[in-house]
Amino acid sequence: MIEEIMTEPQKRLTKQRQAVIDALADCNDFRSAQRIHEDLMKSSAKIGLATVYRNLRSLAEEKEVDVLMSPDGEALYRRCEQGEHHHHLVCRKCLRSEEIEATAVENWVHGLGEEYGFTQLEHSIEVFGICSHCVASDN
Repeated sequence: MIEEIMTEPQKRLTKQRQAVIDALADCNDFRSAQRIHEDLMKSSAKIGLATVYRNLRSLAEEKEVDVLMSPDGEALYRRCEQGEHHHHLVCRKCLRSEEIEATAVENWVHGLGEEYGFTQLEHSIEVFGICSHCVASDN
């Protein structure tokens, strides 16, 4: 999917952009730009924090990465597994996440639009909790 987007003439797959894509490819948790930058620096990638932010923002606009706001307001990023609209169940401790279907939520949003005469609805729902691994490690 990312490779297809990069073939468009206006997009360039730079070494830095590829490094950010690769850093996200192997993780199933949400990560801050700072953590992604730290991971890249540990792997000897030569990339500045501003470049990481710029590439993450671009990938988010292209819907290639998911973005959510942590409970303390920090933007967190993760590579999309599903190309279509979806929601996340996110661990507050380790930030591991699962992409979830939420048919009831989708039906509710659609119903709200019909009831109040709204179209072109958009929404974002993230559900936060503590995963079973973190619960087990606390015991």
